[in-house]
Amino acid sequence: MKRSTFLKSTVAAAGIVGASRAVPDAEAAGGAGPEYFEIRKYTLKTPEKRPILEAYLKDAAIPALNRLGVRNVGVFLPEKLESPTVVYVVLRHTSLEQFAKSGELLSDAALQQKGADYLGVPATDVVFDRVESWLTKGIEGMPAMALPEKGSEVYQLRIYESPSEKTAKKKIEMFNIGELEIFKRSGLNAVFFGETIVGPLMPNLTYMLAFSDVAAKEQGWNTFRVDPEWTKLKNTPGFTDKEIVSRITNIMLVPAPCSQI
Repeated sequence: MKRSTFLKSTVAAAGIVGASRAVPDAEAAGGAGPEYFEIRKYTLKTPEKRPILEAYLKDAAIPALNRLGVRNVGVFLPEKLESPTVVYVVLRHTSLEQFAKSGELLSDAALQQKGADYLGVPATDVVFDRVESWLTKGIEGMPAMALPEKGSEVYQLRIYESPSEKTAKKKIEMFNIGELEIFKRSGLNAVFFGETIVGPLMPNLTYMLAFSDVAAKEQGWNTFRVDPEWTKLKNTPGFTDKEIVSRITNIMLVPAPCSQI
């Protein structure tokens, strides 16, 4: 089955609008529909393989993705060295149709040429163990990506898992009706917010924040925690963490030199 056919079937089963048309309520509001954010986690075979992957992304994959219409490709590394070595890639898609089109990447002749060192590795000397990928859809309160200010050096990728599909929707509602606005005025600079529609740890909400440095991150969160509106919202019945959040994953990242986000 072709990827585009599979994608449309999967999306239809999930109750999401098909790839050929933007979400109607977003259109009615005057927007172009939500964007879709694909997150890939490369678990590398050894730390020595990272330069090979980064060179492939910089010289071959990112230019080819840009030619396919993927405007912004983020490449991020863990803030602290860890084992196994991982690299995160974030792709910004304006529609599900564009997401499906990104599957044509290997048909790009320039990519084949410039990415030969990465693409041509033998099975006995692979670059990565596996690539884990998930697809998220922009939420009503933040349907599109907001590119961070230049010089942002600290990023947070946060995943809020919920105990059920219903409570996951409540967490998204919580952001839409107030938490996002509190983030903004607290200095928590959102890059994207996405409801995961395909991938692991579902149901979950995944989002990314950007900061100039660690001090700005700490100041932003400290301001957020004592905001009176946040105190009121988080204690509202139906919105408390114990009701709608089962686990939070916090991943601290720094941008690779080739990152476009």
